Amino acid sequence: MNKPVLQHRPETAFRTVDGSLVFAGKSLPRLAQMAGQTPFYAYSRNLMTERVERLRRDMPDALKIHYAIKANPMPAVVQHMADIVDGLDVASANEMLVALDTGMPAENISMAGPGKRPLELLQAIAAGITIHVESPHELDSIARQSEQSGQAAHIAIRINPAFELKSSGMKMGGGAKQFGIDEELVPSALQRIKELDLDFRGFHIFSGSQNLKPAAIIEAQQKSMALAVRLSDFCPTPIRKLNIGGGFGIPYFPGEMPLDTRSIGEALAETMREAGNSIPEAEIIIELGRYLVGEAGLYVTRIIDKKVSRGQVFLVTDGGLNHHLAASGNFGQVIRKNYPVAIGNRMDCPEKETVNIVGPLCTPLDILADKMELPRAEIGDLVIIFQSGAYGYTASPRDFLNQPAALQMLV
Repeated sequence: MNKPVLQHRPETAFRTVDGSLVFAGKSLPRLAQMAGQTPFYAYSRNLMTERVERLRRDMPDALKIHYAIKANPMPAVVQHMADIVDGLDVASANEMLVALDTGMPAENISMAGPGKRPLELLQAIAAGITIHVESPHELDSIARQSEQSGQAAHIAIRINPAFELKSSGMKMGGGAKQFGIDEELVPSALQRIKELDLDFRGFHIFSGSQNLKPAAIIEAQQKSMALAVRLSDFCPTPIRKLNIGGGFGIPYFPGEMPLDTRSIGEALAETMREAGNSIPEAEIIIELGRYLVGEAGLYVTRIIDKKVSRGQVFLVTDGGLNHHLAASGNFGQVIRKNYPVAIGNRMDCPEKETVNIVGPLCTPLDILADKMELPRAEIGDLVIIFQSGAYGYTASPRDFLNQPAALQMLV
């Protein structure tokens, strides 16, 4: 007998009023009125806060939680996150300026990413944030910019570990990677740091992202901590910061289930206790983006046409992959799967219809839903795409075909 496939249905987490989904205490039609247009993104403060609070309950008390701004760099979102997390991680000088605007102390802000420009390095040094070094060449470039600025750069080595985060959506460690310095080359990089007038802070070990398997995350965290301990003997000064990355995923598709963070926290507490004997001064950090904000956002677009082509129903909306590339399946999916989608003002409609939802762009790639069974919809109805709080607006080709822009609001 076949086991039933577990369905991930985020719409069941929200209540409805008169057939309309309620988000952040407001019905969908009211949200659309507030936005003054479609398409738009809506992000919930309360859902972000609840996620951080739950994570703090499940993780060790001494663990520091950082928000990776690249997941959603909307300034209002970053400001809200800065008020509830312990630090911010950026991937560019522009993101750094957004982070500094929040009032987050520079000592709790870090910058990672390959190919940092000399001017970006100079900006980061002047601001006093920690730079995660991605290569020997970048280390020498930091030293030059540090000498030019007259300030000792705060640095941590980003390590490309020999291991990877198994079952992760994107593998960022293990094998040949553009990220970080290969672990076997780290001792020589640490020796070079001893020769330079730089302020060594510690390590950054980010092995993968979008993972829903606690065992894989636990294993990667244990290996990351063990690697840091092994390399601590080569460090010019004691490790003060150890960023073990993130990898925490959120469920998007049928069969995927929410991550069990409690088991991860219990295992991490033990790992931190063991490592504390060898690196007692190290502040342990996890760096999360999608996990903190992804489920706190909706993308809303309006149906502007309905047509039947050779027996298939097409709902044409006023927004598409230009605003939400990930939902179209063109942002890392190998085999396209539908994001969780609903007709937001017909949540209780019993009549169903199998439809294709497409955007207004002149390309066959502009698909938001492929052959999904949804409540019967008409022109003027509102389509919702859930799990849209991360890698949505800024991860999309917003100028493609010069369509009108989407709006973002934090509610």
